[in-house]
Formats: sequence, structure tokens, C-alpha cells
Amino acid sequence: MAKKEKKLKVIPLGGLGEIGKNMTVLEWDQDLILIDAGLAFPDEELLGIDIVIPDYSYILENKGRLRGIFLTHGHEDHVGALPYLLKEVSVPVYGPKLALGLVKGKLAELAPSLEVDFRVVAPGHGVQAGCFKLDFIRVNHSIADALAIAIETPLGYLIHTGDFKFDQTPIDGEVTQFHKFAEYGDKGVLLLFSDSTNADRPGYTLSEREVGKSLDDTFREAEQRIIVATFATNIHRVQQIVDMAYKYNRKIAVVGRSMVNVFNVARELGYLRVPEDITIDVDKVDKFPAEKVVVISTGSQGEPMSALSRMANNDHRKISIMPGDTVVISAIPIPGNEKLVARTVNHLFELGAKVIYESGSGMHVSGHASQEELKMMLNLVRPKYFMPVHGEGRHLYKHAELAEQVGIPQENIFVLQNGDILEIDRDSARAVNKVQAGQVLVDGLGVGDVGNVVLRDRRVLSQDGILIVVVTTEKQTGRIVAGPDIISRGFVYVRESEALLEEAREKVKKALDLCEVDELKEWSVLKRRIKETLDSFLWERTKRRPMIMPIIMEV
Repeated sequence: MAKKEKKLKVIPLGGLGEIGKNMTVLEWDQDLILIDAGLAFPDEELLGIDIVIPDYSYILENKGRLRGIFLTHGHEDHVGALPYLLKEVSVPVYGPKLALGLVKGKLAELAPSLEVDFRVVAPGHGVQAGCFKLDFIRVNHSIADALAIAIETPLGYLIHTGDFKFDQTPIDGEVTQFHKFAEYGDKGVLLLFSDSTNADRPGYTLSEREVGKSLDDTFREAEQRIIVATFATNIHRVQQIVDMAYKYNRKIAVVGRSMVNVFNVARELGYLRVPEDITIDVDKVDKFPAEKVVVISTGSQGEPMSALSRMANNDHRKISIMPGDTVVISAIPIPGNEKLVARTVNHLFELGAKVIYESGSGMHVSGHASQEELKMMLNLVRPKYFMPVHGEGRHLYKHAELAEQVGIPQENIFVLQNGDILEIDRDSARAVNKVQAGQVLVDGLGVGDVGNVVLRDRRVLSQDGILIVVVTTEKQTGRIVAGPDIISRGFVYVRESEALLEEAREKVKKALDLCEVDELKEWSVLKRRIKETLDSFLWERTKRRPMIMPIIMEV
């Protein structure tokens, strides 16, 4: 009997068809490794949800074969799910120093007693994890210490680019290791996974240094305080703000919980160079002349509870916007956040601030490669098979088109969905079967305990409110001795709708009076009658369908 040939499996559990939740499993025989474990932020339909993480059931089912977790960089969409996963698996976690420093900070909040085997890796390091041998390649991104990963497998080399762009003049001077990609291309690369975020943007992504020129102009012209909002993890952007503050003899105050955390971690680990006497406590901002102060803040996406949004709403405990302040939003809105950002900008203008926020202001450049850089990566690596990752559907398909343009055969390009299994052997590759994948909703301390039913109820409550119908029955006979009483919340204001609620009460009373004696003892029957009666009556009278909650009490 012929021995069954082993196959390499690639299983994306997140990051395909979406921005965020990046998580990919590589599997050979009895060995599994995991690349990244990210979160996504909820859209407006996920009412009350804090974050979204991948469904990693497959990892838990096979955790005895998991040899390690490997991180490409420290952004939340690549590391944010780790604290939840590490509560259930115990394996070494490998990553660049900054990414591990940020993860440790998260764990201190969410699982302070958890002991994790963290192992720092850097460009040129080699790690053996089961049958997989991993090498790390420096790339540029909007966070320091970003890595691509080359993985040697029994079938050949795989390369995962992580998030990247080709910045010829990076702030820290650490240029992408082009030669390493080319060397692997010469050896022969079996499969390339490549960042697709900007696959629909022609040309090249500008260098981060371009933002420095715009910041310099703003700092030179500003006559009072400068408040700059940006992503907390964009340490190169923060470094440029610090440099400008030093150049123009201004003190720096850092506000916003995530900004303070990242600022301190990056400074402690040496990724942020900050002169000792330049920082001041936020409590002391008002004690310095306005023209001597810079505030670095969270809130570039208009998040309602962020520091900048609180300032815009005159709700920040320590900083108030003053007429003449210059506010710089050094980011572009993530799709879906445009209204939040616009609202914040409007409020800032109303308070008398000068606001610099347009995408053409030069205050932001992307951290992701555009089309010409993506083609360059494909040409450097020259893979046999190609799998676009990290992007919504349009990004993945556009990236696939770019791969065809540089000569990769269409049949060797795989645009997959989360949960698909890509099987590769010595002669072929094909998508086969699926594993469980999807999203797990995190609400407060609850992980996965909010599902479609709860979200549906929250949606109904947010749209049409709730009516609570209280009926008291006699335990022995089931006879109704009090009620029905109707309580409205979020449906109608009782004082203005007394007639409507009284009519609704009478409708319910008549419906219950028609119940047989045996039916009165069955709570399910009573509740169904109440719901059916009120639902049809209220729809007829108001064209609204509030949640109806009958409460039966026995005496």
C-alpha cells in the first residue's frame, strides 16, 4: 500500500475579506504554528460590542500540536486577540521587542496573573518550531519594529510580508531588507502572503518624512497651543512631533490612555527618543504659555470616549480648547469613521480652533504599500503560488490582478475566505474544505456570550424600545388578580400617550379574559397571547414593533 503523501496546509482564520482579525495557521503533519492574532473594532451594527476577535476553535482543538505563535508587529489588528488566546493555550510567543512590550501591557490589564513565554526576535534571527524554521526580515510600516517572516517548510519556503511599505527614507533609518527578499526569490519561494490594504491605490506610498515637512510648517506658523491627534502606535509620527516640539522650544503633554501607554513603552524600550526636560504632566499644561505647549492626543478617528473628542465636546477634565489653538488630525478616517471625525472637526471649529484635517494637508501618509510596491515585492520574491492577505474583498482581488500582471499564472493565485484550507503538495496547490472560522464578540468581560439573538434584541431596543407587561395570577387557579400593567421604555412617553397605553392595556385584558382555565395556568400560553395581541395592535396604530416582555407573577 502506497504511503499517503503529506501536505502543507495554510488556514487563514482572520484577515481575509476584512481589515483586522489577522490570524493564519500553517500546518504540516503534527506541527502547527500561528502567525499573528489580531482583533477588529466593531462596526455600528454590533451594538455595545467592545472588540471582535477571530474564532480560533481550530487552534484550541489542535493546541497539543501548536509549536509557537509568531507576531509580525505590534498593531492591535495583529496582536489584540493574544490575551484571550493565551488564556487557553500555553506556547512560546515570538515577536519583535516593541510588539511584545505592547502585548505585555495588555496582559497586565486583562490577565495579570498569566505567565507567558515571550521570546524576542529580530532581523536575521532563526527559530525552529517543530518542522518549521523561521527567519525574520525587516520591513517598514507605520509602527517601528515591523517584520516579514520567511518560513522554511518540508516543501519549500513561504514568505509572509506582514504589513509593509517600501520607505526609502524611514524615520529610524532602518530601510527594508530588499536583499533578503531577493535572496529568497533566488532560492525559490513556494508561496507568498502579501499585505493587500492599498492594492487599489496606484503608484507608491509616500515616505513618513513627508509628514515631517507639513508638521514643520504648522509648528512654525502656530501662535498658540498645538494639539496633534494620531494613532498611538504610530511611533515614527510621534517621534516627529517630539522633534518639532524640541526644535520650536515647546513642552509636550501626552493625553489619552493608549497614547500614554504606548509612549511610555516605546520610550522605555528605546524606540522613542525624548529629551528629559521636554515632557510635562497634563495637569501643568495651563501653567505654561500657550505658545510653549504641544499636546499629543488620541482621537484621530473621532472615537466618542477619546481625549480629542472629549476636548471637542468641552468634556475633558484637564484640557479645554481655546480660541486660536491649532488642532492637527494626523490620520485619515478609517472607513466607517467619517461621520465621527466630521463631528469632532465641527465641534473644534465651533470652539475657535484652527483645524488641519484634510487628506491633502500632508499630515498623514499610509503605512501600507501601494500598487507599484506590491508589484516590486512580487518581482523580488517571484513565488510559485500567491495568496493576497490583509484586506477586504476588493483589495484581495485587485492584488490578485497585480500578481497576474507580473506573470504569476491565474491558477496559482488563491483569493480565499477565512476558514478555507489551502493544501499544497510537491506538484499542486488547491483550496479544499473549511474549518470553523468567523468572529467572536467581546463585550466587557464576556467573550463570545453575545450572539445573534442578543444583538437582534439590542437592535430592536435601540430602534423601537420596549414594553413590559406585568400580570399577577393566583397560584392555585391561575385566575388573574391584578394587571395587566404596562411600562414603556424607549417606545412612547407615558404622559403623552396615556390613551394609547390604556387602549393597549384593555386589548390585553380582553385577550386574557378569553383564555380557558387550563390556559391561565400555562405561562407560555399567557405570554404568547400578550405578545400577539400587543404586536398586532401597536403595529396597526404606530407602525412600530417594540420588544414586548410579559412578566407573570404568582401570589
